[in-house]
Amino acid sequence: MPSPQPPRAVFAMDPVHLPLLFPPPLMERLRRAADIDPDFVVRDFADPAASGALARAEVLITGWGCPHLDAGALAATPELRAVLHAAGSVRSLVGEALWAHGVTVSSAVAGNALPVAEYTLAMILLAGKDALGHRERYRRTHTGPGPAETAGTGNLGRRVGVVGASRVGRRLMELLRPFDLTVLLYDPYVSAAEAAGLGAEPVSLEELLRRSDIVTLHAPDIPETRHMLDRARLALVRDGGVLINTARGALVDHDALTQELVSGRLSAVLDVTEPEPLPAGSPLYRLPNVFLTPHIAGSLGNELARLGVIVVEELERLAEGLPPRHRVRHADLSRVA
Repeated sequence: MPSPQPPRAVFAMDPVHLPLLFPPPLMERLRRAADIDPDFVVRDFADPAASGALARAEVLITGWGCPHLDAGALAATPELRAVLHAAGSVRSLVGEALWAHGVTVSSAVAGNALPVAEYTLAMILLAGKDALGHRERYRRTHTGPGPAETAGTGNLGRRVGVVGASRVGRRLMELLRPFDLTVLLYDPYVSAAEAAGLGAEPVSLEELLRRSDIVTLHAPDIPETRHMLDRARLALVRDGGVLINTARGALVDHDALTQELVSGRLSAVLDVTEPEPLPAGSPLYRLPNVFLTPHIAGSLGNELARLGVIVVEELERLAEGLPPRHRVRHADLSRVA
């Protein structure tokens, strides 16, 4: 049954993100769905000035910069029944106290998956054309490439290895469908039939690394995946192969990858690294076979409004007595980001 009154909600995040997450028309829609002060944003759950609003809050709308939701936060919000996160992972945000209390948690991670998949698609196609290599040669020679420089390039039949059928991995495989590419998939939780439905051939991680021209990482950062691409596995990638990482830097042994890149045997597109950012003296800033970006693949600028839309839709469902579409369950945290 729908609630007779709109749920009482409070923003908890760095307020700098609020205008992009909820531009004016969307903010008005949110205010119709909830009893919320658009100018009040909590940065500290122990702040006496926030105690009155928090004591009444049934919903927290969180985002980047939100304080950790621990037992203290739960004590400050005795009426809390839902956390709607206008960003991606809630792993480091939501503490055990909230899970144990049965608070419903929803995340806009699905909305953040699309720009990451788009960035990855663009880099796959550019890598297939060896755009980085041709750019560097053009800078040096000021002439176009000859047949010898282009013989090994092109996207017809290029083999792309997708590591992880996460939300990003699945969106990427959707985007890859129109292209003349062969997609390999490694994900221990995906059956052969499901992989086929995603347009991919299921293989082991080692086979994927050996067969792929381009390897792109979309696995979660969990203990089991730390340094999953270690020195031995990186050595399986063919000479001239390309590694794309838009997931987390911890998935790759950074020292081993740096050695491969310095040698020139592999190329890489790295939107995430370990550590992040890299030290100023890192050779990866200077190598011609490395395209390094500062964690920009996810939602930026006007893309943030997509995350806000998901939160507002979840809030509208909550007001109607419906379950959220993008619920995060505690049991899922062992295998998702």
